Amino acid sequence: MKAAAVSIVQRLRGAGHVAYWAGGCVRDMVRGVTPHDYDIATSATPEQVQQLFSKTIPVGAQFGVVLVVEEEHQFEVATFRSDDAYVDGRRPESVRHASPEQDAQRRDFTINGLFFDPVDGRIVDFVGGRADIERKLVRTIGEPSHRFSEDKLRLLRAVRFAANLGFDIEPRTFHSLKDMAAQIEAVSAERIRDELIKIFTRANAGCGLALLDESGLLAQILPEVSAMKGIEQPADFHPEGDVFTHTRLMLDLLPANPSVVLAFAVLLHDVGKPPTFQRAPDRIRFNEHDRIGAEMAEQILRRLRFSNDEINRMVLCVREHMRMQHVKEMRPAKLKRILSRETFADELELHRIDCEASHRNLENYEFLKSKAAELPPEVLKPKPLVTGHDVLALGVPPGPLVGQILREIEELQLDEHFKSAEEALAYAKHRVQELTSSPPIRRGGEGSI
Repeated sequence: MKAAAVSIVQRLRGAGHVAYWAGGCVRDMVRGVTPHDYDIATSATPEQVQQLFSKTIPVGAQFGVVLVVEEEHQFEVATFRSDDAYVDGRRPESVRHASPEQDAQRRDFTINGLFFDPVDGRIVDFVGGRADIERKLVRTIGEPSHRFSEDKLRLLRAVRFAANLGFDIEPRTFHSLKDMAAQIEAVSAERIRDELIKIFTRANAGCGLALLDESGLLAQILPEVSAMKGIEQPADFHPEGDVFTHTRLMLDLLPANPSVVLAFAVLLHDVGKPPTFQRAPDRIRFNEHDRIGAEMAEQILRRLRFSNDEINRMVLCVREHMRMQHVKEMRPAKLKRILSRETFADELELHRIDCEASHRNLENYEFLKSKAAELPPEVLKPKPLVTGHDVLALGVPPGPLVGQILREIEELQLDEHFKSAEEALAYAKHRVQELTSSPPIRRGGEGSI
């Protein structure tokens, strides 16, 4: 990929244009980190870029952006530009071709305003970005309030860069961020969601949560998570402190590159504790916080426009997270259903992190790990011993009764009650006789008690 990025710059320069690597890739190089991708900024217009390269995609030609496809990689090639007024707090009304220095001045933060000449091997820095990288500072280019007003998402991006990179936010920038935090409501839920994903699935996620809170953004975006602050927990189980502290510790204990499902399950697993807090005579209690938390999590995730599949998985993790403490007493069928769930890997990791950030008792985690390794897929999800056709052949009319009998047989099969299909079919015959010969259940009318 790097060689192709050099080749693009060389071809642009060979045609008489100025061309540099730009933005995040340069920031990463200065930090000694290998870039994941390379963006190119150039004096060439989109039309000129398309004439020079055989495979291009005009993804944002109105803003001077073309994708160039080289060696099966896509490279964003953008024309140097300066922006006109931002009228909606999102994007400029129009753009104009500009010099490299003018292009650097319109970018968000100094650490993202660097250029690199891969031919001559020199950094081009018009904004002091290199010094801020060395000082580990996130600073806006120019007046912070003006830069944040242009694109309100930059409020959240400042937190994201500080957390991901382990940087501080420069004081004037942070002061302005806090003053303008309420304006994040102008940003679409989808854009907010994407930034939150980057905060919580990358390094220093716990720090990201703390910065969201300190900046005032958390109360605007996730007031249900902000409500965790100051909610006491039983010291025997949670010596680390309140619910917010526990959640922050868990985020810091996430593995490298966690799934989005795991990261948000960690963030929201105790979201039901604030509304269920009770100081009972014996100790603090959070009765049904898992069930209530699952309902709240679904509302939050829908508000952030996650996909239905992601929502279902995250909500299941939140709803089921308390069951892990009872796995040793579970019947085989119930345990196998947990082990065979598509979300099991995330659920298991959620449980581990939950324990590590509180009482540190990992007995149930180790038990589940050993069971998962011990039981092969054909045991966790065995082939059905009896089918719907088998039950219908016994004279049962199509309807709910067929499903009921099949579910009972499946449960008993997972409990290893049957040794053969014949035994299961015999059970089905017995249940058909019982259920079809039983008198109907009387249901009371309006006056029944």
